[in-house]
Amino acid sequence: MTARRLIPVSATLVLSLAAATGAIAKTPAAPAAATVVNQAISEAEVLGAQRAWCQALVDISTTHARSGQAAAKALAERVIDSAYGYQMGAVLFKPTLTVAPQTFRTTRAGALAYFVGGDAAFPKDTGFALKGWTNCEVANAAVFIAGDSATTMGNVRITNSKGDVTTVDKTWGYVKDDAGRLRIVLHHSSLPFSGN
Repeated sequence: MTARRLIPVSATLVLSLAAATGAIAKTPAAPAAATVVNQAISEAEVLGAQRAWCQALVDISTTHARSGQAAAKALAERVIDSAYGYQMGAVLFKPTLTVAPQTFRTTRAGALAYFVGGDAAFPKDTGFALKGWTNCEVANAAVFIAGDSATTMGNVRITNSKGDVTTVDKTWGYVKDDAGRLRIVLHHSSLPFSGN
């Protein structure tokens, strides 16, 4: 029997041949960087949204006094579309001065009627935002933020043109929309209990 002579083969040659013949799978390219969406809400955003709501209430009242109901309604529509989440679905809105069967205003039309009146479908609405408000301030009892949602509870004090102050108990719930804008999805308002 003849002895066989082993010929050393370099590892580089083996790998090159294997890659050429497809015996080794090619290393996949690194994945593209993932898009990260962070919808976390900050306290500053919540407080800013509350200040904006108060300013909008005063602006609607001022517009009504200067330019009439149609101009106030147009402004209220813009405010509702930018501040509330009706484009996302029903908003859990219970205004201060509503009665059954229209206590809750889960639609944009219901909210608009409450703020500026003039809608035959909501005959008891006289326009809460048209009452001559000159100032609005929020005093939170607490702000609860859990990632992409926030809830506040406290008082809102609104002043009319005679200097009379009305205080309401108010709860707001916020989420961010797909564009990262804070939206009101819960708004509950009531007069404080007098204790009688």
